[in-house]
Amino acid sequence: MPGKTLVLVVDDDPQILDLLSMSLHRDGFDVRTAATGEKALKLAYKEPPDAVILDILLPGLDGFEVCRRLRQKTEAVIVFVTAKDETEDVVRGLHMGGDDYIIKPYAYQELVTRLTTALGRRASGTLPPVLKSSGDVLMLTDPSRRLVFMDGQAIQLTPKEFEVLKYLLKNPGKVLSSDAILRYAWGAEYIGERHLLKQCIYRLRTKLEPNPSRPVHILTVRGSGYVFEPEPLAVGG
Repeated sequence: MPGKTLVLVVDDDPQILDLLSMSLHRDGFDVRTAATGEKALKLAYKEPPDAVILDILLPGLDGFEVCRRLRQKTEAVIVFVTAKDETEDVVRGLHMGGDDYIIKPYAYQELVTRLTTALGRRASGTLPPVLKSSGDVLMLTDPSRRLVFMDGQAIQLTPKEFEVLKYLLKNPGKVLSSDAILRYAWGAEYIGERHLLKQCIYRLRTKLEPNPSRPVHILTVRGSGYVFEPEPLAVGG
């Protein structure tokens, strides 16, 4: 990808623009820069980028509006940059079509790693960093974070909780056997250890369900396994 990948960097801080431009050029990317949302859109329409590093706080059009307009024209990878670790900003940016986000101050290597990872996923058609299960649920499929955003709140998951939920989310509405989930999250040697999965499902419901004793998303199908329902159903679990 480097050498052929065009990256548009959008930030109102000229020092950041210069530093990122220099660093990305050094790593083999083609780079365009813009200090305003309006200029970013003009550049993107004239020469569609492969990726956009997009600050949220911009003069004039903010990053959210720039993202919304870009998504009408391009499938470029969009990495939001925010100065505040505010869940509302993250959720809004991802809902509007962002692929990932990073919090200022950040290390350049972290940014470029996330950028190249997102580009690789887009090129291969594999699971994107953001998986939407319903209107009020966003899951970041980034193992380094293991976060679920629900109703504007960030919920941290353990590694196994994360893997189980990811598998359920990848198969919405499909009944998955206990052994299939155990194989995916723990490995084939754990097939049959259903108490492990039962405990994990209990913890997930405690963290994610409005009423864990009457789940509406992570449901038990007796004798068959578990299913994730994106929209609430009038079914007990």
